[in-house]
Amino acid sequence: MRPGETDTQSRPEAAPGTDEQRFLDLHAERSTLERALALSQARQRFVSDRTEAESARQEEERLLADLDLVLTRIRAEEYRRRPGARRW
Repeated sequence: MRPGETDTQSRPEAAPGTDEQRFLDLHAERSTLERALALSQARQRFVSDRTEAESARQEEERLLADLDLVLTRIRAEEYRRRPGARRW
């Protein structure tokens, strides 16, 4: 990535609805979840209000579950991209 570019600017566009676009969309979703997770963890560490910290902890649990699902889908897409991959 060149200076001043965002992730979406530096990668080529894939045709909508293609396997490549679905793969890129999953990685974009992963990135979004990881950023939200980092923010939630920071909120837990640095807020003084216990209610806010508990809310951030619950949000972290939800984000971790969502991230696990997305990572599983990414692994499945990576497998499908391999030559000779079986289809169940």
